[in-house]
Amino acid sequence: MPTQPATSQQPQQIPAIQNIISVLWPSFLTATAATIIFFTLFDPVELGNLLGLELTRMAGYTGGFFGFWFLTSISCALTCYFRRPCHRISPVEEE
Repeated sequence: MPTQPATSQQPQQIPAIQNIISVLWPSFLTATAATIIFFTLFDPVELGNLLGLELTRMAGYTGGFFGFWFLTSISCALTCYFRRPCHRISPVEEE
């Protein structure tokens, strides 16, 4: 069975914006849940004091949310990257 690289153009390929949204939307939802759970348990002002920073609650919530969003978007992007096959099997031509 002949194979072709996974990077070859397919006629029904997903648009780039749809790929980006498929990474950012689930990571946004996961970061929201992680922020709610994390800051229910920990006060951002006290965490800032432990690190030697003077943070307001809003700055702590904002930084925490974007930190969680960054981490979960990396996780989603890696999932999308690794779910692709290395090689696709090309259809057998009938003679």
